[in-house]
Amino acid sequence: NGFIADSAITLGVGKISVEAQALLDVTRRALELAIDACRIGSRVGDVSATIQEWVESRGYEVVREYTGHGVGRTMHEDPQIHNWGKRNRGVPLRQGMTLALELMVTVGSPVLYIKRDHWTVATRDGGLCAHFEHTIAVTDGEPDILTL
Repeated sequence: NGFIADSAITLGVGKISVEAQALLDVTRRALELAIDACRIGSRVGDVSATIQEWVESRGYEVVREYTGHGVGRTMHEDPQIHNWGKRNRGVPLRQGMTLALELMVTVGSPVLYIKRDHWTVATRDGGLCAHFEHTIAVTDGEPDILTL
């Protein structure tokens, strides 16, 4: 009916290193915590701070060039939802808002570059990166994960 959702997942192929598995686990958990923070009365900065605090407390970095965003009839609507931020800042979350929480977490430096194919994004230092994303709706209760 003309509405859009956005979702991403990072999967290990074959036997992956302990380091890679830990990165996937931390990033996936950060997304879970961010989803849980999407409550009426919270602010976008509360969601962003939740992500950053969890990720950095585990020794990882958040990518700053890409953000989560609102979704509806177009892909990238307001508000932008950064993977870093300060609590009690930004747009208040209201019932019915649909948001794509787009987490990108790195083992090393979060600085990225786009490869010659103009599509592939990689970390400048060659370190591992994980990307998980769900579209959620803010409700009067638990956030509703629309891309589950």
